[in-house]
Amino acid sequence: MKYLPVNMRSVVGALLLAWVPAANALNQDISALFRPDASKPQENTFLNTTPVSGYCEQYPASCSAAKMFSIRLPIIFDSASPIQANHADPRQGATFKVPANWRTAQITHAGTGETEVVELRITGIGSQYEFPGSVVDLVGGGVDVQTAHWRLWGGYGHQWVAAPAPCQNTGVGAFSEKYYRFFWKTPVERECTKKAHYLIPSMSYRYLDLAYELRTPNPLKMSSGRYTGSLTYSVGPRQDFDLGDVMLPNDSAITLNFNLDVEHTLKVEVPPGGNRVELVPQEGWQAWLNSGRKPTRLFRDQRFHISASSRFKMGLECEHISGNTCAITETASGHAVPVDVSVTLPDGLTDASGQPVNRRRLLRDGSGTELFLPGLYVDRRLGMLHFEVGQNSVEQMLDSGAKAYSGNVTVIWDSEV
Repeated sequence: MKYLPVNMRSVVGALLLAWVPAANALNQDISALFRPDASKPQENTFLNTTPVSGYCEQYPASCSAAKMFSIRLPIIFDSASPIQANHADPRQGATFKVPANWRTAQITHAGTGETEVVELRITGIGSQYEFPGSVVDLVGGGVDVQTAHWRLWGGYGHQWVAAPAPCQNTGVGAFSEKYYRFFWKTPVERECTKKAHYLIPSMSYRYLDLAYELRTPNPLKMSSGRYTGSLTYSVGPRQDFDLGDVMLPNDSAITLNFNLDVEHTLKVEVPPGGNRVELVPQEGWQAWLNSGRKPTRLFRDQRFHISASSRFKMGLECEHISGNTCAITETASGHAVPVDVSVTLPDGLTDASGQPVNRRRLLRDGSGTELFLPGLYVDRRLGMLHFEVGQNSVEQMLDSGAKAYSGNVTVIWDSEV
């Protein structure tokens, strides 16, 4: 008996209608990895491996408490015209609306062409607004920097760290006389606006910090390897990322490139000596020798331990063939008898219909064992291979007078399904 190893990225004007989107787009990679963890077999999810940048890099404690992380995108928004004091139209001031609803993207396996779907939504947005001069000068002077930022947007309680509904606070920000750094949560896909109470001749947002949530497929149903795909958002007035009619971007689109890596485990361990299987009667040979009663069968149950996070199939390869199964033969005469081989798999592994695998026949054509699936990461659990020569064949062996039958049977666990 032998076993096969399984190794498993503008033109702007004073009017909205004069804005022509830039042709370029910003690209950002989103990466995630699934690698089974024996210490957490129930956690069958991808780990987001995208490097954290921006807000969460600067304020890790704030993000950790909210289970949030961010990426910083080098998109700059510049005001196309002055922001008027007490503007009646909210879109003529500070407006933020992001794709907070779930969007889907197809990802494709680089080798097999298999497809899955990922989902993503934006859960927070931040930036740093800047002025060419001092905010104190904008509000007429005579106040400190913090009070000047408050007055500019409506007084105490309207500072930028206090997000306008329906956006929500994160509670952390930073400012100087020329800038204010902020980050707001975006639970719904609606505009969050602030009204300027003083004329702002010129303003810019120097970057975009985004927080997002990612839904990934069930990795246990995916093949090992890399899955890639992309999701593109439009940027500008009335687009996916909408920062009002005055603040215009230097990029017209954001493309998120997904790279999901699946590193499955499929490992089978047989005890030392388990590759040599001796078929014997249930009572042993001595009972036959003493009583003359022929054995009804010859068999052996061989234990193995299996670790599996991926789907797989099983099959047989035979040195000697008997129909759809293997055989053992007597060397001198060439007499052959079939050997029935079956497998019992541990809990957590089922067939394609979700049924337990108990003494499932292994056949040369692979029928019946084309697909086994893990419901969770199975880590070194006990399974059994069953080998048996039936009664009729045993009688033939004994009647032939032969003393030894042998043959190689290769049991295959194959993750390439």
